[in-house]
Amino acid sequence: MVVVPVKAFERAKLRLAPALTAPERAALARHMAATVVAAAQPLRVLVVCDDPDVRAWAEALGVDVCWTPGLGLDGAVTAGVAAARAAGATAAAVCHADLPYARDLAAVVAEVPVGQIGLVPDRHEDGTNVAIVPTGAGFTFAYGPGSFGRHRAEAERLGLPVTVLRPVHLGWDVDEPGDLTSPEWAGAGVLATAGIEPTSAPSADAPRRSEPT
Repeated sequence: MVVVPVKAFERAKLRLAPALTAPERAALARHMAATVVAAAQPLRVLVVCDDPDVRAWAEALGVDVCWTPGLGLDGAVTAGVAAARAAGATAAAVCHADLPYARDLAAVVAEVPVGQIGLVPDRHEDGTNVAIVPTGAGFTFAYGPGSFGRHRAEAERLGLPVTVLRPVHLGWDVDEPGDLTSPEWAGAGVLATAGIEPTSAPSADAPRRSEPT
C-alpha cells in the first residue's frame, strides 16, 4: 500500500510565496499530489490528511483516506502505516505529495526485498521522499531536514537491512523558489495549472541506481 500524506492545499508550499501566489501554490500542490496518486497505480493508495478539502479530493479520486487531525507529519504518517497494517498490508510505501515527476512507484517498491527497508532520498541526499517499511516493524518516522540520515539510523536500530534507491523521478521535490528556477526544473505541464512557464526538466530516462547497504 502507498501512504501519501497531503497537507491542506491552501496551506501548502508556503516557502514558495516569493515566487507563486496563494492560488498558484494551491494549484501546484493539488497537481503534484494527483501526480503521486496516479504514479502509485496499481497499488492501493491511502491519503493521510486533516483537511476536509483534501479528504473530498481523495475520495473523488477513489482512494482511501486516513483522517489524522492534529498529529503533525510524523504522527500522521505513523497513523497511516498503522491503518495500512489494519487493512492487511504487510508493507507501506510512504511517498510525499510534492514529487512532480513521480511515476512507476510499484516498480520501485518491488526492488525492496520483503521485510526490509527501502529509502529514496531527495536529490540533496537530505530529506526522505519515499520510505518503504514493513507495517509491523515499529518504524519511527522523523521527517524534516536530515531525515534521510535519521531514517537510515532507525533501520539500523531495528536491525533491518536498507536498500537505498535513487530514481531521478522520485528524487525531485519542490520546496524552495530556487526549485522552480533551477536549470534542471521543469516539466511543461507541472506548472500549467498555476499559469507559469517552466524552463527545462530533468530527463525522465535518467538512470536509476540501487544501493543495498
